Formats: sequence, structure tokens, C-alpha cells
Amino acid sequence: MTEMRDSARGLPSAGRPNVPSDYGLAPASEGEILPWSWAEERLAASRNYWVVTVRPDGRPHAMPVWGVWFDGAFHFGTGGDSRKGRNIAADPRATVHLESGDEVVVLEGVMAEVTSDAKVIRRFEEVFNPKYGFEPGSEELDMAEMGAVVYRMAPRVAFGWTEANFPQNATRWVFDEAEPA
Repeated sequence: MTEMRDSARGLPSAGRPNVPSDYGLAPASEGEILPWSWAEERLAASRNYWVVTVRPDGRPHAMPVWGVWFDGAFHFGTGGDSRKGRNIAADPRATVHLESGDEVVVLEGVMAEVTSDAKVIRRFEEVFNPKYGFEPGSEELDMAEMGAVVYRMAPRVAFGWTEANFPQNATRWVFDEAEPA
């Protein structure tokens, strides 16, 4: 896989996903590699996200959530006793993806609880409240009062493409310390 890195800005390596050679994927030199900014724009603008966690018996669990993208990571809240919360407590590996199958962004990484980090929670609410139409300081979004747990996932690997140009623009971004995917 050919990868390009813009290390001056700290951007992830970008290249092609690892797929079988007969899949029709052009080499990076012949197709369009999507910039990471393309993915971040969609992550920030999306209203609904799918979070996929793993149950203790190994079965996947997928649920739509509201969330926000800031500081290079996806953030969302859920009840600590929810299936998602219990799954993440047992195994923090997760996948997050947008609703769209036309402009695809898929993140893989590890969830980290950030509920006790007042600075992150304040930023979460600053981004979340206007996005979903809540008033600042609204009791509806008092995370502690709701018993919510807020999670952050900085991706280790991400994938993106547009349906209109697939597979020519299928892109894989790899972040520092990422596992091969």
C-alpha cells in the first residue's frame, strides 16, 4: 500500500485499504486519495452516528447515537448501564461510522471514558448543545444528573470513500500507533 504523510500538520498516513487485488482498487498513484479534512468535515457535520461495540460473548452490538467530533476525536454519551456502556467497560474497542452509504467514513479505535475531565465535558457540551438544539446549561444535558458516561474515541484507523467514485477514491487513514487493518 502506498501511503502519504503530511507530518508537518500531524495528519494521518493516507493510502488504499488492504483488499484483494481483484477488487478493482486503483493504486494510490492512479486514483484519488481523499484528504483527512474531507473525513473530518463529514464527521463534524453528521447528525447521527452508528457505534458498534462488542458484547462479552463476542457478538457485535450496533446502535445509532448523537455525538460530536472535536479535537481529533469522536465523543458521545450513554448510560453507564446501557448495553453500549457495559460493552465498552468490558472491551473498549469499537467502530463508529456515519449513516451515509454515499459518503462513507468509518472509524476504528478504542473508547476512553472522559466523564471526569471537566474541560472535555465543557467542550463536549459547547459543541453538542447547539448542534442538537439544547440550551446551554439545560438540565436535559446535565451529564452527571443523567448518570451518563461520556466517551472519546480518537481513531487508530479510518476508511472513507464516495459511492460515486468507489473504488477509485477508497482511502485508508492510519494514525500513529495504529494496528494494521
